[in-house]
Amino acid sequence: MAASASTPLLDVRDLGVRFATPDGEVSAVNGLSFTLQRGQTLGIVGESGSGKSQSMLSLMGLLAANGRATGQAMFQGEDLLTMKPQRLNQVRGDRVAMIFQDPMTSLNPYLTVERQMTEVLELHKGLTRRSALQLAIQTLEQVRIPDAARRIRRSPHEFSGGMRARIMIAMALLCQPDLLIADEPTTALDVTVQAQTMALLRELQREFGTAIVLITHDLGVVAGLCDEVMVLYGGRVMEQGSAEQIFYRPTHPYTLGLLGAAPRLEHEGDRLLAIPGMPPSMARLPAGCPFSERCGMAQPRCVAERPPLAPADDAAVLRACHFTPQDVREHAWSSV
Repeated sequence: MAASASTPLLDVRDLGVRFATPDGEVSAVNGLSFTLQRGQTLGIVGESGSGKSQSMLSLMGLLAANGRATGQAMFQGEDLLTMKPQRLNQVRGDRVAMIFQDPMTSLNPYLTVERQMTEVLELHKGLTRRSALQLAIQTLEQVRIPDAARRIRRSPHEFSGGMRARIMIAMALLCQPDLLIADEPTTALDVTVQAQTMALLRELQREFGTAIVLITHDLGVVAGLCDEVMVLYGGRVMEQGSAEQIFYRPTHPYTLGLLGAAPRLEHEGDRLLAIPGMPPSMARLPAGCPFSERCGMAQPRCVAERPPLAPADDAAVLRACHFTPQDVREHAWSSV
């Protein structure tokens, strides 16, 4: 079924991810909902273990064997969560592609870059080996791999980390997907290569109109690339809104904590404000707000009663907090 121009490219409703373990069921993701339009970028941020990667792996049908996803994820009129494996294999890598977390280990070390790229095109586009090779070289040139026609015949270990990151992007873009999921695409890269990689994603997005879901803990990357931002903690959404709203008018104590812990050039020499404590165990989440154990504003109600995700006063942002946005900001200012 073809989607109309007003229909979101991706419409996720009440997404949940659970894992069966010897100690019982663990809820890694709870109640995620968002829409994504063509050419739009959504940033999903939060500490390690907050559920960022698992939420997107569930959309790709790549959860571990003991995992299961619930809810709905409509992509161009089809639910990714209930697709039959054969249909999902057709969509995955073609219309929906993913850049995995570590380019150092995501490429197959036993195959040349040429074979890993041409295989995608032969499978999804039905191209001959020769035609697939030509398109693969062209795509490597687009991501600025020098001397691509010669270097494509090399194995992954013969490339630097930055080059491998570019190869991963090239492989994800081979079929010109409508949706690109990028899971920490700049992990283990130096800051110069990080900036080049982000600039490349922006350029390719403008050229192809690709929608992007960017999973990261780097708020600087989010500020430079994303239209919308979702802040996760303990598998739940703490705050969700436009990038401008989240960065300049945050309304949740956890969002303020993340922003306070991020270094900024204009605050050179200032002490970074660390969030005290550790993230909760996903197997033993608090009954109330997941952030209550580390929040400087927490009251007994926060520990006992989970706040609903609801619009803030101006309805421009969704937030899950018992305190008003004004209360949160005043507390943050008084703590500085």
